[in-house]
Amino acid sequence: MSIGFGVFVPQGWRMDLVEIDDPVEQYEAMTAVAKLADAGPWDSVWVYDHFHTVPEPTVNSVFEAWTVTSTLSRDTSRVNIGQMVGCNGYRHPALYAKIASTVDVASHGRLYAGLGAGWYEHEWKAYGYEWAEVPERMAAFREAVEVVHKMWTEERPVFEGRHYRIDQPINEPKGVRKPHPSLWLGGGGEKVTLKLVAKYADGCNFGNGDPEVFRQKAAVLRSHCEKLDRDYDRIKKSTSITFDPAESTAATIEKVERLAEAGADYFIVYIPRVAYDHEPLQRFAEEVIPRF
Repeated sequence: MSIGFGVFVPQGWRMDLVEIDDPVEQYEAMTAVAKLADAGPWDSVWVYDHFHTVPEPTVNSVFEAWTVTSTLSRDTSRVNIGQMVGCNGYRHPALYAKIASTVDVASHGRLYAGLGAGWYEHEWKAYGYEWAEVPERMAAFREAVEVVHKMWTEERPVFEGRHYRIDQPINEPKGVRKPHPSLWLGGGGEKVTLKLVAKYADGCNFGNGDPEVFRQKAAVLRSHCEKLDRDYDRIKKSTSITFDPAESTAATIEKVERLAEAGADYFIVYIPRVAYDHEPLQRFAEEVIPRF
């Protein structure tokens, strides 16, 4: 099994830029991590699509996901750039598709376009987005994925749903990567999300790093793929892990091995304090990635 690795850049969402006062220096710290990943063995760099910090909203910098994605696409030359994942509620899916197409061109085809239903209620309400409970958000997400796919594959797409409608929008250029920009869907819902992954996605993320949960979700995804005659192995199946600088690389290697045995073939790594100390990023690149 071929294993891929990506790394989150310090974007502010997880309070990982608070020790830097100047917002320009904060942005440059984020860019510096992306450039180091670009020069190393990493396949990708990633951002979150959030506006407020966690675990609670604080008055601190959080840089907007698509702006970061587009600028990093020009500050790097090799790595793919993605969002884990874009919040469907923050942009009409037709606009999302247009933005993604533009960034795919700007990056010369290196975009991993992430999309999910969204969950951070406080953020939605603070920015004036209408909050809905899970069934309604999932229904909108289901329609959105279809709209995005149509925008990337049809000349004058038409869609009439309960949440979204489009009437022959022209989306040119559609992107560089063929047959369309790489679409990653986030979430492990077995009836909606994983079925959408099987039908439309190039990659997915189950999120929590638990091997047994991953094994179960992977089995459900495989079943959906079989019913749709989709090649399960063509879909990147990712999970997110944290690399604690105090943790031995041997422990991390064991964690990756257990998840790989459960079906994971892609790992998106969060490294605390990487904005201030690049050594753990380099150590992971030199000691963990070559083992896979």
